[in-house]
Amino acid sequence: MTEGNFVDYVKMHVTSGNGGKGSAHLHREKYIQKGGPDGGDGGRGGHVILRGNSNLWTLIHLKFKRHFKAGHGAHGSKGRSTGADGEDIYIEVPLGTVVRDSETDTILFEITEEGEERIVVEGGMGGRGNWHFKNSVNQTPRYAQPGIPNEEMDITLELKVLADVGLVGFPNAGKSTLLSVLTSAKPKIADYEFTTLKPNLGIVEYRDFQSFVMADIPGIIEGAAEGKGLGYYFLRHIERNSILLFLIPADAEDIVKQYEVLVDELRRYNPEMLDKDRFVVVSKSDMLDDELKFEISTILDKDLEADYMFISSVAQQGLTELKDKLWKLLN
Repeated sequence: MTEGNFVDYVKMHVTSGNGGKGSAHLHREKYIQKGGPDGGDGGRGGHVILRGNSNLWTLIHLKFKRHFKAGHGAHGSKGRSTGADGEDIYIEVPLGTVVRDSETDTILFEITEEGEERIVVEGGMGGRGNWHFKNSVNQTPRYAQPGIPNEEMDITLELKVLADVGLVGFPNAGKSTLLSVLTSAKPKIADYEFTTLKPNLGIVEYRDFQSFVMADIPGIIEGAAEGKGLGYYFLRHIERNSILLFLIPADAEDIVKQYEVLVDELRRYNPEMLDKDRFVVVSKSDMLDDELKFEISTILDKDLEADYMFISSVAQQGLTELKDKLWKLLN
């Protein structure tokens, strides 16, 4: 679930504030024998509010604080004085956070914009004071409304990384290496499988000071639907990507077969992901000579149901053309 400081799944209990009760005060003042009702309204209870913050990229700050409780509204008082509203509680979350009701697992809303504020549980309304209820028949009401009780709920926060391009591939396909070459990100790179245990983001700089965001997702393998490897846990991070960039190493036994397995795993996870733009890169192609490239191209032109190109992250081959292709697809 986590590696280092990356946390993308948190459960918490949120409680709003009670509304303050209205006052049933009767005006008392020297020389005024029948001042009448002058009880004020109770204050509103505090809300629990989620607010988007583009400076956050993980839910680590919420990992060890699981209970949030807003302040109660103050009671009304004499002189038609309204009680103070309860203190609102603001919870800062990264963009791309999905909020679910933990009990029903239904999605309540999601935060996708900087500064966006959404109320999770509303504070109770304050009760009305007795001066609201006076009339020609009942000129001295000695009652007031109580405040409305608070709300509480168990919620689950899920972070879905917002990126333009998501890297999809088997373990050790070269996804982290490509990300480290195209961006300033420093993902962990090693010569064993499942080196990447958390999504990594990087900004790819393009011409004329333009850029786009690329996400390196932990590798998936055949049988991920049955929980093999890391399962489907991280695939939600590419649900919002505009482009799925499939990386298949040049030394793979069957490039077309690997692509079909990856596509099938995505389909089993969420069929809508197959509606996204797809592009295939054959990585580690510096190991191939021109004759091998020609043979592989002949097979891919015949059997691969997607556009493709050869690249080498280590040898810096085809990277400019790749950025041009991705930018064209994005725009």
